[in-house]
Amino acid sequence: MKILLQPAIALFWEGSLVYKGGENMPISEQDISEAISAWGSGILEISKGYEVGGFEQARDVADNMLDKLYGFHLGPVLFKPTLSGGINTFRQTKLGALSYLVGHNSNYPGDTGFGIKYWRDVRPDTAAVFLDERVAMWMGWVTFTDKNDNVTKVDKSWGYKLDEDGELKFTLHHSSLPYGLYSARNYYTKY
Repeated sequence: MKILLQPAIALFWEGSLVYKGGENMPISEQDISEAISAWGSGILEISKGYEVGGFEQARDVADNMLDKLYGFHLGPVLFKPTLSGGINTFRQTKLGALSYLVGHNSNYPGDTGFGIKYWRDVRPDTAAVFLDERVAMWMGWVTFTDKNDNVTKVDKSWGYKLDEDGELKFTLHHSSLPYGLYSARNYYTKY
């Protein structure tokens, strides 16, 4: 369950990210790397929870991950899942994000539970990072490998903000399939 970043950093998801260095220290690339690593580990933990304990356990793990990593207490989180459309394209609430991760929500009938796809590996590849004191952004690709060695690569953009306790929180999460590489139709036939 190791998450590899550029440069290679391994961090296992075990709690919230506390901003190091006090309120006057800017967000660093290391902080962003740790946040991405914690997110990837969280996705793997959701999948593991689903395999070991079923939907309820996966939902509990996902709920905890969203509390620890996302800034829903700061206001709406700008969350755009990879495969979403219509009135459910954009999610600003924890409930909408949770539904995308584990599915089983009649308010989001198209959600199949991205986090419960039996993921075994999550590998981000950074294209660019923007840092500005208490706000930061990252964009790049994230490649997921499932238990059958099927690979799914997505385009990602994440935004971060330090909250009032100095914890780095996701406030933007945008994901899409790379143009021309996959089609939604092919993706849906896999899952």
